[in-house]
Amino acid sequence: MPIDPEAAGFAPEKLDRLTHHLESRYVTPKKIAGCSLRIVRKGITAHDSTLGLMDIERDKPMRTDTIFRIYSMTKPLTSVALMMLFEEGQLQLTDPVYKFIPSWRQHRVWVEGTGDAMATRRPVTPMTIQHLLSHTAGLTYGGFLPGLELPVDPVYAAAGISRAGTDTLEEFVQKLSQVPLLYEPGSQWSYSLATDVCGHLIEVISGKPLEEFLRERLFEPLDMPDTGFSVPDHKLDRFAACYERAPDKSLRLQDDPETSRFRKPPHAPSGAGGLVGTTGDYAHFSEMLVNQGQFRGRQLIGRPTLDLMTRNHLGGSSLAQMAVGGFSETSNDGVGFGLGFASTIDAAASGTVGEGDFYWGGLASTLFWVDPIEELYAIFMAQLIPSSTFNFRGQIKSMVYGALKADE
Repeated sequence: MPIDPEAAGFAPEKLDRLTHHLESRYVTPKKIAGCSLRIVRKGITAHDSTLGLMDIERDKPMRTDTIFRIYSMTKPLTSVALMMLFEEGQLQLTDPVYKFIPSWRQHRVWVEGTGDAMATRRPVTPMTIQHLLSHTAGLTYGGFLPGLELPVDPVYAAAGISRAGTDTLEEFVQKLSQVPLLYEPGSQWSYSLATDVCGHLIEVISGKPLEEFLRERLFEPLDMPDTGFSVPDHKLDRFAACYERAPDKSLRLQDDPETSRFRKPPHAPSGAGGLVGTTGDYAHFSEMLVNQGQFRGRQLIGRPTLDLMTRNHLGGSSLAQMAVGGFSETSNDGVGFGLGFASTIDAAASGTVGEGDFYWGGLASTLFWVDPIEELYAIFMAQLIPSSTFNFRGQIKSMVYGALKADE
């Protein structure tokens, strides 16, 4: 793959600073084990680097085909897959979720209190598929997010709702029908298990297992051979170790590739956070997005559909006005949210560049963004939990846009 930053419209000496920045600030001082970064503009690769190690314990260098846990970067893939069914007329965004999951008619909305003293009411309007895709459904992450306690979360625990993949997706959503919604659907935003429900809807509507649908409709057409819900034996040598930050700020092994739960196919694949994949695989997905739904001459999703998905669906508000709780894979000021993607709607308010982009990230410090105005996408892969440890997105974006040359 030829790398030509100048042909892509960058000042090479400025873009080169990215490597030094990541190496000197993070890899050499062992704040991360290693990383992979790819930047493409107008179909030309401007930067492609692998730094450090993919496995400290085994002293294995980072590779161009290293397999990473992408966690919540699964969400955009699942969201696009569900919208493919929308394009086939199999669902409408305004459809109530209970049309496909009848038990969800019984949902109630939290009013006040906890435990036996909790007061609830019926929702004024039913939860829709649009609410699920935009995280405005009233669901939460059930207490699984760090530093966030919500009054309804104990009900998730009491219902036995788990992210361990021990239930089938059908059992998982049946348990979710028992929890009260945190707020009236559409009135606020909370990062939640909603995209896991979208994965179940794909199964119900298509009649196929989620992993089969994703493989047939996205992974195979996009040439993403290393993306899936588990790492088979013959690919184990490329599977990175995952680390967490210990109290003394050192790296501590969090998930050993040899014993990882990703070694076996899950009982219930998570459409919200269950995928592993490579930088190259996710680059093909990003290439399709920046090319308005087209990949290598094939239109996988319609341009108007993708435009709808990347618009702000928060009623003209930003996450700063709508978000409940303090955790997500983005900051809130000047940021909107569409159907599976966040977007920068006000660069001044967000304090960043790249207004008009859309993006997301993952728990282990993976991130991507697509900028349709600049015809640019960037993918950064590391394996450090939590993703909030360092502001990789802000730093990389500033340096990437700072390296763009004037239009000729």
